[in-house]
Amino acid sequence: MPKPRSRRPAPEVSVLRVGHRPGRDPRLTTHLALAARALGARRLYLHPPDEAIRARLAKVVDDWGGTFDVIPTGDWRAVVRSHRGPVVHLTMYGLPLNPILPRLRRSARVLVVVGGAKVPPPLYALASHNVAVGNQPHSEVAALAVALVGLHGVPGPGRFRNARRRIVPTAHGKRMRAPRTAGR
Repeated sequence: MPKPRSRRPAPEVSVLRVGHRPGRDPRLTTHLALAARALGARRLYLHPPDEAIRARLAKVVDDWGGTFDVIPTGDWRAVVRSHRGPVVHLTMYGLPLNPILPRLRRSARVLVVVGGAKVPPPLYALASHNVAVGNQPHSEVAALAVALVGLHGVPGPGRFRNARRRIVPTAHGKRMRAPRTAGR
């Protein structure tokens, strides 16, 4: 009887957001961070720093549980250069994602880079892989979601440890487990 194949754990994923414009991009970058957290990333490096987004995500983690850090950085190159593992730049100009996924899944750590309005040209050279989920204009949130599902699979019910709030899946309507209050 053949031995069952051991399943390698999914890589630890960090996301680097390059080119965030604090006055113009807070909603989009917040959505990027929420998607990253919900789909299994451990942290988001934010360039340039934006304290409001860091605070907003800290509140989400406090309410909905799990661990997810927003780490401000003034030097995106230092984040890329210090990362041990593949650096995957999501760009609509890149090579198709699917053929690269098996190699990425074998890595212990992956840094996924998502650019803002104007990606610095040196990023294309510093990345291990410039990949596209489609060679058409699309949202960076959509590209990140497709890449994370490719790396981790489709998430099951969103259960995070230490959650004070939880969605109760229902066929109709909305249900949520009430937050715990102190003293209970």
